[in-house]
Amino acid sequence: MKILYLIRHAKSSWDDPEIDDFDRPLNSRGEKDAPKMGRRLKEKRLTPDIVVSSPAVRALETCKIICAVLGFNRKKIIENKSLYHASEEEILKVVRGLKDRPADEEENVLLFGHNPGLTDFANRLLGEQILNIPTAGIVCAELAIKKWRDVDWGSGKMLFFDFPKNKGD
Repeated sequence: MKILYLIRHAKSSWDDPEIDDFDRPLNSRGEKDAPKMGRRLKEKRLTPDIVVSSPAVRALETCKIICAVLGFNRKKIIENKSLYHASEEEILKVVRGLKDRPADEEENVLLFGHNPGLTDFANRLLGEQILNIPTAGIVCAELAIKKWRDVDWGSGKMLFFDFPKNKGD
């Protein structure tokens, strides 16, 4: 059994129109929402085995904040350039390329990325109709597979979908 957490980066800043898209940092709302979502994952007693992130500043900052809340060693974060503005097909390739941990009965992988690819990927993976994974949103997918290379469209079941404005916050 594999569990895949698809996490969209938190809200980013558009204050400086000169800054390259890749280099945009989190804004103040993003800096509040990322730890909030990390705490929600911690409440679920999540222990990540593998963490993969787009290297874009806003995605990596979100990843590092959530990993800090979960107690995951930041040095073990895998940056994957393919996740920056990836299509659903590109995300599928990244997931299929994850290294299996044979000693684990269940593997928990956190994948940090961007829309629209992340929402498109979640919908095709789960057979869902999520209109939009909002910033700092999380879709948790259960995959009844033994090896990451076996993941395919429609092979997952959604365990939950959460985002900062959910639960009345």
